[in-house]
Amino acid sequence: MLRNGLEPWHVLVVLAVVILLFGSKKLPEMARGLGKSMRILKAETKAMREDDTPAAADATPGTAQSTAAPAQPAAEPRPAAVNPTNVTKATETPRSTTA
Repeated sequence: MLRNGLEPWHVLVVLAVVILLFGSKKLPEMARGLGKSMRILKAETKAMREDDTPAAADATPGTAQSTAAPAQPAAEPRPAAVNPTNVTKATETPRSTTA
């Protein structure tokens, strides 16, 4: 009985419950939204990999670029930290309780 995690009748019961809860009209909209979000996720992960690839290629030993001096100018000194100032809140005027 518990030899497999999901048996075919488990999947059928889950599908029946999903159709009853959301209705057949909402399911295509939900599938489209899921597809769009998966495409966005795939594009973002691809962009992150592409951002990491040039940095990894520059760091490989034996290349001319890794032995050359960096072309960036020296870093500018950081400005001094801004000291926080005390902010006083305006007091509310009490409401009159006369009737």
